[in-house]
Amino acid sequence: MNSNVKYNAYLKELADLCGISKKLTTHIARHTFATTVTLENDVPIETVSKMLGHRSIRTTQIYARITKKKISNDMKALRKKLFFGGKLKLECQPDDTRRAAI
Repeated sequence: MNSNVKYNAYLKELADLCGISKKLTTHIARHTFATTVTLENDVPIETVSKMLGHRSIRTTQIYARITKKKISNDMKALRKKLFFGGKLKLECQPDDTRRAAI
């Protein structure tokens, strides 16, 4: 028996036990893992690619979707890095001029 077929049977059993009406497959599980479990928890896509056994990040990009939640979380993190106490962080440059840290 194909391992995907057996895995899909396990997923169907789990879905039945949990009252999930959507058909669960290995393909859906990989999408969910790549998007919800890893990327939305700030795991870099390079790491996700290795976890999924991909040779190319392009393959991972097929599975991993960038969600609105991910964009929102990333924007919040960027805002924290750029702003301190409501003010834009500035950094000194070698010529002693000040520029925004972007």
